[in-house]
Amino acid sequence: MAAEQRRTRVRRLAVGAAAVALATLACGPARGVEAVRAADPRAPAPTPPVPVPTAPAAAVQTPGTTVPAGAQAVAPTVPAVPASPAATAAGVAQTTAHGVPPAADPSAVAPAAVPAAPVLTPPAPTPPVGVAAVPTVPPVQVPAFGAFLASDSRGVARMPQLSRWLGGAELRVGHTYLPGGHWSDIEGAPGFLEAWARWRNEKPDRMLVLNVPLQERNEAGVSDDEVRRLLRQGAAGEFDHHFRALAERLVELKAEDTVLVLGWEMNGTTYTHRCGPDPESWKKYWNRIVTTMRSVPGQKFRFDFAPNRGRDAVPWTECYPGDDTVDIMGMDSYDQPTGISFDEQIREPYGLQAQVDFAKAHGKPVSYPEWGLFRNGDNAEYMRRMLAWMDEHKPLYNTLTDYCPHGVWQCSANPRASQVYRSVLFGRADEPAPTPTEPQTQAPAPQPTGPAAPASPKDCSPVDLGSWVEYWLGGKLCVRFDWWPQGG
Repeated sequence: MAAEQRRTRVRRLAVGAAAVALATLACGPARGVEAVRAADPRAPAPTPPVPVPTAPAAAVQTPGTTVPAGAQAVAPTVPAVPASPAATAAGVAQTTAHGVPPAADPSAVAPAAVPAAPVLTPPAPTPPVGVAAVPTVPPVQVPAFGAFLASDSRGVARMPQLSRWLGGAELRVGHTYLPGGHWSDIEGAPGFLEAWARWRNEKPDRMLVLNVPLQERNEAGVSDDEVRRLLRQGAAGEFDHHFRALAERLVELKAEDTVLVLGWEMNGTTYTHRCGPDPESWKKYWNRIVTTMRSVPGQKFRFDFAPNRGRDAVPWTECYPGDDTVDIMGMDSYDQPTGISFDEQIREPYGLQAQVDFAKAHGKPVSYPEWGLFRNGDNAEYMRRMLAWMDEHKPLYNTLTDYCPHGVWQCSANPRASQVYRSVLFGRADEPAPTPTEPQTQAPAPQPTGPAAPASPKDCSPVDLGSWVEYWLGGKLCVRFDWWPQGG
């Protein structure tokens, strides 16, 4: 049928229907026909869509650091760190004339504030239907780390510079060594520990790690016979007063919670405080030192047993003094010997896996007071794997030895490993994990709808006359079942 013919037929039907409707309406409601009105179809009032709340984006800030007043050997300022955490090898390798790499000082711009989501309903104990609640995310636990930068106050002054080079990463560990030339050094000579104690007390979550020699002339090449004699003297208590003086000095400086790495690398041959000539006397000597230092009022020291990785001269298990006097199971682990892979460093006897297993069996946390590059040169794979190992096993702390040949910031000889170290640790801090910017599940926004059609009156049959007729009538027509007159 042609379109024009369809329109003519529709008009005729509409006129006829209107006539019937007007005739029936003339009879009045009592005759059984009535109009059921709805809201004006020309201007329906749509239901506004309900906005779905979104969590505001977490503002990321890069903590700034400043060099303490009076700091020595301050590195000069260098250009800002690029936006990408991975620094180029060329940029990492830059150093000053004194061999200390310059500290980058990136500027961090906080993102614009995001307005809070609109409040749709009064607060309720349960989330809206269809929207999953976003749980509270606990803070990320980042293992405390730092680096050995120098023994004296220069080490303190360089820590903010290293932090800036790492994009504001928080160095929570300060690490230094008492000189081992004379007993007066081991007692904590005036002027040596003050700067470290001040740094420690500036923030409550900082940690001071102090390596303590067990003998004077500690790097003088003393013979095994002499070492054996000294160990037996120590086990008999002849040196107790030196360690009591050190404990009192630390408490006086309010560094009473210092981590003390006593007689480090005792399984090797370098130091006069080595264990090999007489392991039994060495263990007794360690126990006397710990007992003496713990007897000082106000102390909260923790004692770290830190051998070299591997067997070295003697197995380090032969020197372990016992769980009562050891708080931390440490290990000094450098990239050596030549040609050894990281997997071999894990699996070797008395290696990294043996340390972790031993610590677990004895209920102790692990630590890495000394680690870094060595015999295998600029080994980026070692750097990557060692950082991943520590992320996995969560040591109480770790401190990179940052001078050549071991380091990555003050040593320009290791640009590839330096790039890895910087990219992995760039911007690290203990912070809450970022909150998702959107809820996990969103409820679909309701679509606008017109008014609902009214219900027909009881005992009434609706008549479909089309939208055009219903528009002029003001609603649908409904014919009652008894609309024919009775007895008429």
